Amino acid sequence: MTTIPVTLVVNGRAYSLEIEPHETLLHVLRERLGLTGTKANCEEGECGACTVLFDGRPVNSCLLLAVRAQAGPVQTIEGLTAEGRHAALQEAFAQEGAIQCGYCSPGFLLASAALLDRNPRPTQGEIVFALSGNICRCTGYSKILMAVRHAANEGSQE
Repeated sequence: MTTIPVTLVVNGRAYSLEIEPHETLLHVLRERLGLTGTKANCEEGECGACTVLFDGRPVNSCLLLAVRAQAGPVQTIEGLTAEGRHAALQEAFAQEGAIQCGYCSPGFLLASAALLDRNPRPTQGEIVFALSGNICRCTGYSKILMAVRHAANEGSQE
């Protein structure tokens, strides 16, 4: 199969790779770059476990062809606390008990970070809408929603 040279900027670092045209960003992140915090689950864009930030917006990396990811920077869970940002969000998830098995947590954290970056004081409805693409099978959602609200309240006091 013919490969395509690409340069992906992931967590602030540029990677030059030869990829096959059909490879998803999820596959490249996990299998080529070893960034396994992005979870592979449904691989159909239904669960949100593979959520990454692409040009600051949450996307399902299982649906995005890696060749398309050249158009903007990608942030994974491994890069979430770069420059000290979003540590309060991760701490809020731990304090509120929003993490149980942890499989969905990277996707929820990235979707939450994107929300708080564009709207530091979201309403409950805005939080629910921002996280609607992510599924949790363990916690229910109340503790996750509380954690995002907690992080928003912490951020407003800085």
